[in-house]
Amino acid sequence: MLQALSSIGRRRALQGATAALVVFGLLMWWLLPIGESSPRGSLTFSTGVRTGVYQRYGELLQGALKNDLPKVSIELQTSEGSQQNLDRVANGEADFTVATADAVAKYLRDGRRNAERLRGCARLYDDYVQLVVPKESLFSRTADLRGRRIGVGQDGSGVRLIADRILTAAGLDPQKDIRPVPAGIDTMPDLLRTGKLDAFFWSGGLPTNAVQRLSERFAIRLVPLDDLIDKLHDMGDEARYYRSAVMPADAYERAQDGTAVETVAVANLLVTTDRTNPELTEGFTRTVINSRDRIGRKVHAAQLVDLRTAIYTDPLPLHEGARRYYRSVKP
Repeated sequence: MLQALSSIGRRRALQGATAALVVFGLLMWWLLPIGESSPRGSLTFSTGVRTGVYQRYGELLQGALKNDLPKVSIELQTSEGSQQNLDRVANGEADFTVATADAVAKYLRDGRRNAERLRGCARLYDDYVQLVVPKESLFSRTADLRGRRIGVGQDGSGVRLIADRILTAAGLDPQKDIRPVPAGIDTMPDLLRTGKLDAFFWSGGLPTNAVQRLSERFAIRLVPLDDLIDKLHDMGDEARYYRSAVMPADAYERAQDGTAVETVAVANLLVTTDRTNPELTEGFTRTVINSRDRIGRKVHAAQLVDLRTAIYTDPLPLHEGARRYYRSVKP
């Protein structure tokens, strides 16, 4: 009888210990998920010209990524802009970049090398097309630029792409009817100020520091472009990414004299390829969305990143890692 009771006691003690181990194991699994670890490695983020919004956005995002992905080293690489950025990412010279939707559509249409490997992570903020002229000039519309020296952006930039289309929509041949100067936002403001340019095109977030600084030391104004939106849309499928937009009166206070300027805008996309690790892409996308307000205090355009629209990366399919992130935050 005593032996039977002792045996029963040992079995109950063993069962209790086993239950305790199961509970402990489940608790540890919940607190420290087995198999999950922070992504590690290195990546390159292709940005833009040194004084442009892409570069400043990249610098601030780099700091946020170092906090969120501490085992990943991040290198920034300046570029001429969207078209060069896409070529770098598609061909493995960079892992992530920012490019305008119209530049992406052109890259896909042209069947550029590895175009089919491009993937979207997030729709970011809009670029606003800005036609900057001296305040005392008589230019009131794009067609007035005929025969003039015009800054049209560097050859690999999204600015060059949209400047050529704006000029064409205005009835001007970008190569024959103006004197195109392939300069970037790092040099165009000084060229305008010193009389070496009559006007320049820029496409970027608002405000762009280089244009802001120019307005503070040289009298400029912005030429409206809204009259060209229908003609742009007539150019084909790629042009559907352009939309009418309004630059607020305080975007460049000194240049606008309290007046809003109607123009053309196009969305920026965060781009990678199908080669990029899903866990890394998920973490990268999470940081981009979560750092919106922090970065937006220094780069105003970043405040416009919106979780509700970020998932729409047309014309690119969404990367699987980005898809995982959006599913994780879905209400």
